Amino acid sequence: MKIKHTIIGLVLLGLLSSCVTRKLYTDLDQQLKEAQLENQKLDQELAILNSSNTDLEKIKKDLALQLKELQQERSNLTGEIAAAQNKLKDLELSYNNLEKYSEESLSEEAARLAKAKSELEQKSQRVEDLETIMSQNELQMKLLRENLSNALNDFQGRGLTIEQKHGRVYVSMENKLLFESGSWTVNSQGSKAIEELSKVLAQNPDITVVIEGHTDNDKISGTLGEGVKNNWDLSAKRALSIVEIITSNSLIEKKNITAAARSQYAPVADNSLIEGKAKNRRIEVILTPNLDKINQMLESI
Repeated sequence: MKIKHTIIGLVLLGLLSSCVTRKLYTDLDQQLKEAQLENQKLDQELAILNSSNTDLEKIKKDLALQLKELQQERSNLTGEIAAAQNKLKDLELSYNNLEKYSEESLSEEAARLAKAKSELEQKSQRVEDLETIMSQNELQMKLLRENLSNALNDFQGRGLTIEQKHGRVYVSMENKLLFESGSWTVNSQGSKAIEELSKVLAQNPDITVVIEGHTDNDKISGTLGEGVKNNWDLSAKRALSIVEIITSNSLIEKKNITAAARSQYAPVADNSLIEGKAKNRRIEVILTPNLDKINQMLESI
């Protein structure tokens, strides 16, 4: 009888040990799953941060290049002013030498020098005005880029990028945001992005807008309907689809809108790579400030 009780006790002890081990295993397994989920989340956040850092570095590089160009242009204008000032000094020296000439000749030369001095002063003023207009345009494009970034924030990182370079703002949208493969009909997600873009453009009626359609270098096989036979046709139709949505906003100045087909001939990535082809299939909206005043002033300098 005593042996029987002992056996029963050992069996119970084994069962209790098994329960404790299974519970511990379950808890540890749950903790492992949670740790794996947390690790995936951290990996995703790291990828987003790396992408943002790359975009910022690119923007910084473009801004530095633009600053260099503006500094070079300012240097050129400064050189012109210096040359004009030297000319004025020469004229003033000539004026002083005129004292030995007759009163009539002196009067004529004085008039000529006065006219030259007046023209030089006018030219210097136009240069200053030109620098002011360029600074105003630069500030305008900076504010435009910021407004676009705010309006299109939900679409950035999903095939949409915004850059400011060479005095312009570039909004680039990959086809995955706008079109199905082989189609030029804008999907609902792309329509929302274009509508938000048009709202910002409506607030800037003096901005000129060029909408460019781009493709990869894959040839069109057969037809896609409505006579599309090559990448020129496809890029043109996609650009016009964007124009149609933008100009449906009644506040848009339609005279400022231009559609352009670039086909496969302005790639931004390597067409031999799948990801490169995806980047090349895009719509680019190029925004330029009104340059009429600048061109007029350059012609008069």
